[in-house]
Amino acid sequence: MNALATQLNEKIQKENPAIYNMLSELGKSLYYPKGILSQSAEAGKKAHRFNATIGIATENGEPMHFRHIQKKLDYKPSDIYPYAAPQGKETLRSLWKEKLLMDNPSMQGKSIGTPIVTSALTHGLSIAADLFMDAGDVLVTPQQYWGNYNTVFQIRREGRVETFPLFNETGGFHVEAFRETLAKQKDKAIVLLNFPNNPTGFTPSVEEAEAIVQVLKDAAEGGLKLVVLLDDAYFGLFYEDSIKESLFGLLADTHANILPVKIDGATKENYVWGLRVGFITYAANPDTLDALEQKTKGIIRGTVSSGSHISQTILLESLQSEEYLIEKEEKFQIMQGRAVKTKQVLANEKFAPYWTYYPFNSGYFMCLKLNDIDAETLRLHLLDQYGVGVIASNKTDIRVAFSCVEESDIEELFDLICEGCKDLTK
Repeated sequence: MNALATQLNEKIQKENPAIYNMLSELGKSLYYPKGILSQSAEAGKKAHRFNATIGIATENGEPMHFRHIQKKLDYKPSDIYPYAAPQGKETLRSLWKEKLLMDNPSMQGKSIGTPIVTSALTHGLSIAADLFMDAGDVLVTPQQYWGNYNTVFQIRREGRVETFPLFNETGGFHVEAFRETLAKQKDKAIVLLNFPNNPTGFTPSVEEAEAIVQVLKDAAEGGLKLVVLLDDAYFGLFYEDSIKESLFGLLADTHANILPVKIDGATKENYVWGLRVGFITYAANPDTLDALEQKTKGIIRGTVSSGSHISQTILLESLQSEEYLIEKEEKFQIMQGRAVKTKQVLANEKFAPYWTYYPFNSGYFMCLKLNDIDAETLRLHLLDQYGVGVIASNKTDIRVAFSCVEESDIEELFDLICEGCKDLTK
């Protein structure tokens, strides 16, 4: 094993042996090499005559570029064309942490790292899988989960996904099913919680969130080592009757056997999906945070090398804009209006013969649970006969993204879905 990886491992073992034991074999081997990037960083500070280190071209004291591209962009060439650091632009990282502390009161006073920039949410999940999952390790997550988790954790890392019912009989978070599933795990588990949930649009209440944290603490007290991944892709889109912050802050500093990892980003929160800017943030003691950052930088350097510089520049300028919070509230009101309208429409008893729906109070989506109709058959029928696209997430469930339907069109949407159901039950 490389000496730098050994040093990082020793630092983690000294501060928190449990977190060292959570690392995958790949995670233990990772480090940030002292190669071209670190030498270039040193040269950037001291090379006052010539800096012939980094693999870019320069011209007239700035990054070389095409004029026909530059004339369409309102940013300095230095904020567009050079490589961003593997961990991301430092000003953006600091500003995102300020945002996290403002949005999540429970994070205040906790030992939390500076967010590391990822190429959006899936990349952050992939980093966590590489760091912590070996073949055969278990990922515990609710039954209703985003299908791409299978690719990230099962196919890439050969882990096993074990699920529990998301909802209890009254439509709340199934705390006891969660507890029972964790009780079956041995030594280590990776827990993945996604609120607002994709596909159902559900976020737990404050009381349920506290119960979730208590279940995790009890499991940790029993000796189970827990990497708790918080997929906060739709953070902030909380419309009613739910916790208004991430579970990350509630879990930070709770137990030595719990490592909270927050994976979030601007893609869904700030409606910039194509910019591909996300973040991964750890909560641990300071030396462990430093070691995890070095290992994370090592993964990034060895995969995508670094994220898009111009995307980070655009996001940074947006966060600094006086219009940012005003426009974010405007978009929130639109999204909330669509969610409320969806519930109003679904209250119509004419739909009862064909479906019920899972509780939803947040996010982009909601899910219909079909009565004796195959979801894939209905999906294809709606597409072919009515020009309506929905997602069949399993044999019984249809995911509907109210996020991309105008409020005035929501009633027609569900009426057409209903017509499709009638066709298939004649």
